[in-house]
Amino acid sequence: MDSLFTADSLISLITLTFLEVVLGIDNVIFVSILLGRLPLSRQLQARRIWMIAGILVRTLLLLGIGWLVNNGHQTLLSILGFDFSLRHLILLAGGLFLLYKSVIEIHAKLEGDPVAAKKPSQNGSGFAGIMAQIVLVDMVFSFDSIITAVGLARKIPVMITAVVIAMIIMFFFARKISNFIHSRPTLKMLALAFLLIVGFSLFFDGLEPIHHSHIDKGYIYFAMAFSFGVELLNLKVRKNMSKQKPVSLREPIFREKNELEKDE
Repeated sequence: MDSLFTADSLISLITLTFLEVVLGIDNVIFVSILLGRLPLSRQLQARRIWMIAGILVRTLLLLGIGWLVNNGHQTLLSILGFDFSLRHLILLAGGLFLLYKSVIEIHAKLEGDPVAAKKPSQNGSGFAGIMAQIVLVDMVFSFDSIITAVGLARKIPVMITAVVIAMIIMFFFARKISNFIHSRPTLKMLALAFLLIVGFSLFFDGLEPIHHSHIDKGYIYFAMAFSFGVELLNLKVRKNMSKQKPVSLREPIFREKNELEKDE
């Protein structure tokens, strides 16, 4: 537990918690849509189950992936005389995933067409069916945030603590967080830019058998903190000078199935 109170761990915790919240916005929106199909009397219970399930799923994934990254040093694959362990392969795969995910998301939000997405099917509209859908969707959405956690923090307790704090924040402030991020699209784009940096860092560390070097996480923390500080100043200046509405990022438009069929 003492490892949580070092300067490096606290910086990792704050940075990672912020990213986990921002990256979880899409998850929050989708879960909110599913919860909206439940009676008001059951929604609070469903949100509690979502929070607990989200913490458990992310913790188990972190323990598994984190253990493999920290302990999988035995040579698994040899290419052109370079020995790659399971740890290196996980870092390479995670880095490529984050790079791909970030570029696709940036393109979709800036140049892609708004997607007319169907609302979840009415099949399994009971409480158990809705909760099963929520847990399944949460598992899918959690993968990129878990890879980000592994890329930013070296200590499993720091990763788990950040995930728990982020899930609690999203539970209590889901609607306000969603509105805040979507009314400030630059924060969303900054988070995606951070993912590019983290993805490259993971990919670079995965190629360690070739270049025998490492990117210090302090450089990444500084870049993130500096960029976030500049954006806070921009928000303050824009608030004082103008009430002009910021640009709108392209987001999925959730519509009923019969509405989509009419358009087709």
